[in-house]
Amino acid sequence: MNIRKAIISDANGIAKVHVDSWRSTYKNIISDSFLNSLSYERRTELWERNTTREGNYVFVAENESGEIVGFADCGKRENNHIENAGDLTSIYLLEEYQGQGIGRLLLKELFLKFKELGYNKVFVEVLEDNKTRYFYEYYGAALVRTEQITIGDAELNLLIYEWDNPNKVLERLLGEAND
Repeated sequence: MNIRKAIISDANGIAKVHVDSWRSTYKNIISDSFLNSLSYERRTELWERNTTREGNYVFVAENESGEIVGFADCGKRENNHIENAGDLTSIYLLEEYQGQGIGRLLLKELFLKFKELGYNKVFVEVLEDNKTRYFYEYYGAALVRTEQITIGDAELNLLIYEWDNPNKVLERLLGEAND
């Protein structure tokens, strides 16, 4: 598995993972009509912007054939006004690549970036019914609040987690990589 910084020409591959992983991850959480309306083309445009936007950092996971099978990104959300704090905005993998340690590798890249940026606090938002929240909890994220959001026609709970010591998380991730 190859983990690297994304470039603009990766946007199409990232978009495919984004749409396909939303359709598998959020099945029975978000309406089928909403999930079916997701567009590779619109997501490609989004990721062309995201990979070139200053202050946004995107990483991809490639399989042995060089195909993008996962991605992660981080930065600082516009509504994050906390000094020296950043946001893990997404980690997505194609369903058939989940459970193989790729998410951990992507998480490590994000936390290396947080360290480089000098962040001493990191936030992540995740839907309550998304099992990825347990991954974040495993790596020490603490629930700090819950908000209601609407996606499609569904009212959903959005959980906001915080890591208050990103260096400690990074030490754990690096330690696991050496095991």
